[in-house]
Amino acid sequence: MKNKRKNRLYKVFVYVALITLAVSIIVPIAWVFLASIKQNNEFYGDPWTLPQGFYFQNFIEAFEKANMGTYMLNSLIVTLLALLILVSVALPAAYVLARFKFKVRKPINTLIMMGLFINSNYIVVPIFLMLLDGDKFLQQHLGSGFLIDNLFILALVYAATSLPFTVYLMSNYFRTLSTSYEEAAYIDGAGYFKTLITVMAPLAKPSIITVILFNFLSFWNEYIIALTLLPGQNKTLPVGLINLMAGQKAAANYGQLYAGLVIVMLPTLILYILVQKQLTQGMTVGGTKE
Repeated sequence: MKNKRKNRLYKVFVYVALITLAVSIIVPIAWVFLASIKQNNEFYGDPWTLPQGFYFQNFIEAFEKANMGTYMLNSLIVTLLALLILVSVALPAAYVLARFKFKVRKPINTLIMMGLFINSNYIVVPIFLMLLDGDKFLQQHLGSGFLIDNLFILALVYAATSLPFTVYLMSNYFRTLSTSYEEAAYIDGAGYFKTLITVMAPLAKPSIITVILFNFLSFWNEYIIALTLLPGQNKTLPVGLINLMAGQKAAANYGQLYAGLVIVMLPTLILYILVQKQLTQGMTVGGTKE
């Protein structure tokens, strides 16, 4: 009887904690969505009142007047480029480190482990100074530089700073997969690269989706590196949102402000909903043990 009561109390505690956590997340998000379709005069009363109607003009003005459409396109380009570079480099690197034995494998793994403890925000100034010196060198010899205020360079920096975490996660996943898959591929005449692309990569799909989602959220919401490396007209969505917040607070145009917040949040919410099942599988399933 005592064990049953303890189990019931434990379940009640877990349910209450989960419901509290869900409410603390859902309520602010719902409030932002509702605030984004309110007119300005509705913000001066009770902030918890429902909107009188659907005022979608906030989104139109955020895209047209605040250039949120351009910033969103820049963020999409940078994020997709960074993910493409990251997966192209991390997938074969993780496979080699997980499956092959060679002399410098342990030092490389040690360096990757060390990279996990380096916050990219702490090294953004040295990165900026290196790119600035590179631009000066290019200007002296070629007449113009392209390392600063370049979306591709920003994507390259994102991919490079996320490489340790991605290689670490994917290599651990590869280690859990049975070698029988590779042996069957080698018997059929497949080489190392073909085995990776046609056999091992599909088996590691949950892990790949997991790192893509985590890094997408990181790249999409990143602010400090984008602010530092894009000092010109090219801006990503978080940087543009901060500018919008500063401008709309002064103008007391809160509808556009919350519309901008929704524009930033919506892609990540949609992506999470679409790949939630694969994300859970990637975090819990390790494949067939050897």
